[in-house]
Amino acid sequence: QLGIDVGALLGGVLVVEEVFGLPGIGQETVQAITHGDGQLVLGFVILAALFVVVANLVVDIAYALLDPRVRIH
Repeated sequence: QLGIDVGALLGGVLVVEEVFGLPGIGQETVQAITHGDGQLVLGFVILAALFVVVANLVVDIAYALLDPRVRIH
């Protein structure tokens, strides 16, 4: 569940940047999409996917360490 939440947080980056007027990765990605810069969009998608995978891995390891019923095979 945490990995999915991290993905949603990354999706909300653009909203936070707009509300607070901060330059960031969300605005850069929107500009890349509108200008057709596929390499930058691909980089953002890979980065977001990496964050989700890492978050899921951390949660799985934490479950195995904290709950004795869960074992890593």
